[in-house]
Amino acid sequence: MSILSVCPPCIRHTCILSSNLNRLTESFPWVSYGCRLSARPLGHLASSSSRHNLNHRGTDTASIRYRGYTTTSVYDFNHTSPFARLLRQHHYSPLYTTMSKPKPKSKFEVREYSDHKTPAPALPSASIILISPSNEVLLLHRVQTSSAFPSAHVFPGGNLEASDGALPSEPTDINRHLDSIAYRTGAIRELFEETGILLARSSRSAPSLLSVSREQRKSGREAVHSGKTDFQSWLRSIAGDAVVLDTDRLLPFTHWVTPPNVPKRFTTQMYVYFVGLEEKGNPSVRATGDQIETMAPEWARPSHWLSRARSGEIILFPPQFLLLYLISEIFDGGIAGGQGDSDAEILRKREGLKRLIETGGGSPPWKDKFISPMGAQFGRPDKRSVLSLDKPGPELKGSGLKGETDRVVLVKFSKEGPREVEVAWRKDVMKEGREGKL
Repeated sequence: MSILSVCPPCIRHTCILSSNLNRLTESFPWVSYGCRLSARPLGHLASSSSRHNLNHRGTDTASIRYRGYTTTSVYDFNHTSPFARLLRQHHYSPLYTTMSKPKPKSKFEVREYSDHKTPAPALPSASIILISPSNEVLLLHRVQTSSAFPSAHVFPGGNLEASDGALPSEPTDINRHLDSIAYRTGAIRELFEETGILLARSSRSAPSLLSVSREQRKSGREAVHSGKTDFQSWLRSIAGDAVVLDTDRLLPFTHWVTPPNVPKRFTTQMYVYFVGLEEKGNPSVRATGDQIETMAPEWARPSHWLSRARSGEIILFPPQFLLLYLISEIFDGGIAGGQGDSDAEILRKREGLKRLIETGGGSPPWKDKFISPMGAQFGRPDKRSVLSLDKPGPELKGSGLKGETDRVVLVKFSKEGPREVEVAWRKDVMKEGREGKL
């Protein structure tokens, strides 16, 4: 027998003693409308007529969740009180009641596929991890009102457009997600729109990038943003029909599918692009913010970005953090006292990163990994969740595509986004969990 606190929408409290929950729902039909009851069994209160149970002295509590609110009631079980008569009539009233709204869960919190059988469609998008001639990485600070990843630091990129190329419309068609000319074109177009950086050549055989003044690029960005022209038409208008986007030099570096619980989802192809050392004086690789979705772009070493994220100064989402972490392992070794690398060392490290992307990371290599972060552990003492990276996303279930099996990401989700992000070996984190060292 249990004591249940029933709180209808009018917040009038009634408490009944019943051994049959069906009787409760019959008496209070509103209970069946999404209300979840929580009762504390009173094993010592065997029946309403047991004399020795009426000698129970003290208080007990019962709580109920209704439409997100938690109501907790405290009851007096002192048989000498006036409430004893109500007990015999199977009714009780609380001594007092508190009501609280639980802290809302972050919209970024990751859960299992089964919790979201009909996720929002994942929109094709592309991003570029742009590497400067000195091996620094470009990040953009999203404005707080941005439609995606507000206030976070991100790689340049965005949604694909019809002018970028055709993709299958069916979400589960594997070709909708694979690297293609549409993704590569969209990545370069978005880079231009967000930063003004133009990755194009006057012809396929041109030895360097097209040199376009800041003023020309500014007017081109405004024309493309306003819809007066499309990106490639504008490009041909300033450089002729032989001009080509530098799509061949984009190096695929993982594909990310937003978890199914997030309202706005993307299927995002990540690329690395190495700006040639010979391009140091080219105005086409100088970045400026678009003042619409992003604020001033900034170049910095991968370790600098990671340090700022770890200190809480900036927000990095798990994809950005993981990729910067992998790049930093190669680029930031052997650098001390703020001194940069020699040109030979810059090129050597670039070759090391290429090998990691093309052949490293086990099977599949990093260039072919499809990752949709899923919760592997919750409720850690440090309040961080452990995200598994091995699943490719609900649309690609059964496709044969795979993610990263050896590493996991630890992250604390807050209302503003992910904090305290870190990369760890899966075996180490799971071992800690088994040994109770979390």
